[in-house]
Amino acid sequence: MENRMINKNYREDIDGLRAIAVMSVILFHFGCLPNGYLGVDIFLVISGYLITKIIHKEVLKSEFSLVQFYLRRTRRIIPLVLFVNVVAILLGFVLMLPDDFENLCESVVATNAFSNNILQFLTTANYWDVVNEFKPLMHTWSLGIEEQFYIIYPLIFLACGFKRIKWFLPILLFLTLVSLLMFFFSNSEPSRFYLIPYRFFELAVGGIGAFLLKDRMIQHKFKWILVVLLLLIMLFNLHLPDSIKLCFSIVLSIGILISENDKFGISSILLENKLSIGLGKISFSLYMWHQLVLAYSRYAFLGKIHFFEGFGLMILIILLSVLSYYFIEQPFRNKKRVSTPKLLWITGIVFVATTASSLYIYLHSGVVKNFPELNINKSNVQKNMHSKYNDRIYKLDLDFKSNNKIKVLVVGNSFARDWANILLESTYKDSIELCYIYDIYKSENTNERLQKADYIFFSEINKNDLKSVQAKFIVDTTKIWVVGTKNFGFNNGIFYNHSKNAAYYLQRTPLEDGFIENNNQSKREWGSKYVDMIGININEKNTVPVFTPDFKFISQDCRHLTNSGAMYFSEILKERINLIFKKK
Repeated sequence: MENRMINKNYREDIDGLRAIAVMSVILFHFGCLPNGYLGVDIFLVISGYLITKIIHKEVLKSEFSLVQFYLRRTRRIIPLVLFVNVVAILLGFVLMLPDDFENLCESVVATNAFSNNILQFLTTANYWDVVNEFKPLMHTWSLGIEEQFYIIYPLIFLACGFKRIKWFLPILLFLTLVSLLMFFFSNSEPSRFYLIPYRFFELAVGGIGAFLLKDRMIQHKFKWILVVLLLLIMLFNLHLPDSIKLCFSIVLSIGILISENDKFGISSILLENKLSIGLGKISFSLYMWHQLVLAYSRYAFLGKIHFFEGFGLMILIILLSVLSYYFIEQPFRNKKRVSTPKLLWITGIVFVATTASSLYIYLHSGVVKNFPELNINKSNVQKNMHSKYNDRIYKLDLDFKSNNKIKVLVVGNSFARDWANILLESTYKDSIELCYIYDIYKSENTNERLQKADYIFFSEINKNDLKSVQAKFIVDTTKIWVVGTKNFGFNNGIFYNHSKNAAYYLQRTPLEDGFIENNNQSKREWGSKYVDMIGININEKNTVPVFTPDFKFISQDCRHLTNSGAMYFSEILKERINLIFKKK
C-alpha cells in the first residue's frame, strides 16, 4: 500500500457511495431491504469525512469562518428542507385527520429547529413502530443528528486554532471513544438511536480518517471488496446484533472513503457509473422526498404498497428529486444566483411562516375543519380530546368506599382504561363503583382493593404474570376476568380519504399482523374468563368495522376507543357484560 496525493476536488466515488446509502434507506422504507436503514449510518460517516476535510483545510490556511461555515450549511440544507415542510403541511391540511395533522405540525417545528430526533425520542421512542410509516417527516431525525453535529464540531476546531491544531486529533479520539462506549453500554435503545452523544462516533470516524490523511488517499486493490461487503450487509438479513452490523457499515464506509478508486476496476464500475453518480448527486433530494411520498401514499391512498404501486412511486420520487435538485438545491448553493441577503430573507420568511402556522395548528389540536366522524367541530376545539377520554380513568385510582354498588377493579394499561370506559358507558354505569390501578406493584392499598373488589379485570395478562401477582398479593381467582386486546388496522387516513359514497361508513379493515394470533392464544389460555374484544367484532374475512352504526370512528388511532367506540362496544358486549355481573 502507498499514500498518493490526489488533487481532484470532486470525487465521483463519493457520489456512488451516497447512491448506495440513499437507495438502501429508500428500499428499506419500501420494505425490500432488511438492513437498508444502515444507509443513514453511511451518510453520517460521509458527512464527518467531508466536513472535516473542508474545515481542516481552511484552518490550516487561517481562512476558517464560523459564519461562512453556517452559511454554507444553510445553502446546502435549509431551502430544500423548508420546501418539503411546506408541501407536507399543505398535503396534511387536505388529507390528514386532526391527531395526525397535529403530530405532523409538531414535527415541522422540530425539523425547522434541527431537533426532530429529540422529539421522536420524547414521543414515539421507537423507530420501528409501524405508525412511523405514516409520518411524512419521520426521517428528518437524521438531519437533527447532522445539524447538531455541525453546531458542535466547528467549535472544536476553533478551540484548537492553527497553533494548537495538533490537539484536535486527541480531542476527537477521546470524544469518539466516549460516544462509542455510551453507544455500546447504554441500556436505553431510544437514546442510542436518536441522540447525538450516542451517534457522535459515527461522524467522528469519518472526521478522523479525513484528518489523518488530509488530501492523501490509500492506494490498494481491495476497495471493490469493501464495496461488495457493504452491499452484502444491506442485502442480507445477517444473524448479527444491530450494533455489530452498524459498526461493520461504519468501518467499511470509512475504508471506501480513504481508498483511491481504481479507474478500470470493479470499484469504479460499482461507484463511478453514470447511474450511481446521478443518484449520488440528487441523494439529498431523494432522501427528503421519499418518506413524504411513501407516507402520504400509505396514509391516504394505498395502505400497503405492492410492486406496481411501488414502481410508480419510485418514479415519482426520482422525478421530484431531479426537479428539486435543479430548481432548489443548485440555485441556492450558487452565490451568484442567490445572494446571501436573498438567501437569508427567503429562508427566514419561509422558516417563520412554516413554524408559526405549524405551532398554530398544533395548539389547535390539528383541527382545521369539521370532522363529524370524530365528533370534532373546529369552532369548539378541545385539546387532546380523545386521549383525555381514555386518561379520565386515571382519576379513579381511589380506594373503594362503603356503599351498596358493585365494586369493580380494573388493572392495566390504556387498553384496561378502554374497558373501564366501556363499563361506564354500559347499562351498569350507575350500579358499579369502579376503581383503577395502572401498575399493581406500585399502587397503594393494593391488597385491600383486591379483597374488597367483587370483580377484577386485568388487560393483556398471561397466567405466568398472574402467578407473580398471586405471589405478592392475596387474590381470589374466582373474581378475575381478562380483557382481550383489539385493533382497527394501521391508520384511519386511508378510510377518511375513501370516496364519500354510500359505502364510506361500511368500510372494514384487517388487523395488524399478530393481533388475531395473540387473541386466539389468550382465548385458549383463559377460556370462559376471557372477554374477547376481537371475536365479537370480526367477520369471516378477518376484518373489523371502522365506523359505528351511527357513523363515528370506533378508534381515533386504530388502537384505543373514542367515546362513540366505547358506547359501541358496550352495546355489542351487552350480553357478555350481563353474564359476567350476574354470574359470580
